[in-house]
Amino acid sequence: MQIIRFKVAGTTRYGVLEGAVAVEYSGTPWSVFRRGRRRYPLRQCVLLAPVLPSKIVAVGLNYRAHAAELGLPLPDEPRLFLKPPSALVGPDDPIVYPPQSARVEHEAELAVVMRRRCHDVPAARVREYVLGYTCLNDVTARDVQARDGLPTRAKAFDTFCPIGPAIATDIDPNAVAVEAYVNGELRQSSSTKDLIFPVEDLVARVAQVMTLLPGDVIATGTPAGVGPLQPGDRVEIRIEGIGSLRNTVVRL
Repeated sequence: MQIIRFKVAGTTRYGVLEGAVAVEYSGTPWSVFRRGRRRYPLRQCVLLAPVLPSKIVAVGLNYRAHAAELGLPLPDEPRLFLKPPSALVGPDDPIVYPPQSARVEHEAELAVVMRRRCHDVPAARVREYVLGYTCLNDVTARDVQARDGLPTRAKAFDTFCPIGPAIATDIDPNAVAVEAYVNGELRQSSSTKDLIFPVEDLVARVAQVMTLLPGDVIATGTPAGVGPLQPGDRVEIRIEGIGSLRNTVVRL
């Protein structure tokens, strides 16, 4: 199942993507979620961010090849930070290049979407608490990060967290291809098989620190190959079994 949130005829709805058709569902994926009768051609719909989380938990340095690329040792524990929900945008929304930065970069990531309240749950039971997985671009002002020595401000600008287009419920999160393209050029190409902390382990470790609520998002880290974006660039995150998340970079 590929769960979407979309707008049609001025109304926002949840549904399921079936080919080129959006099937409307009643309720939400975190409550009673029932198939309805209305079907809309996807060309008539505007896809929105598929989830509105209370928090976005992200992890740095979670791919072996990325650590090697940076010349850093593998971490013993996940390096966690938070992105604010105000950074969230959906498919085809613009990424705004902020005036405070001269070096904005893309980071392709698999994101976990929580289904149930989760606190101090063992890794073996994590799948019971997960709704599914989606694409996320952890956009980063790299020069700001270098100046601060911390990731928070560099990753917190409005529009710096594109997510979507759908929440896939039936993939193996530890064995999918993750790619990033800029203007059609392949920039990042890896697999979640290269994760240092596999998805279940990562979610369990996060839940030891903070209570995860329905709809919360965990970004699982980016593979090697992160690189710069310029105004006018079209950036695309592709994840096997989920689809493509596309956004254009703009300067206001």
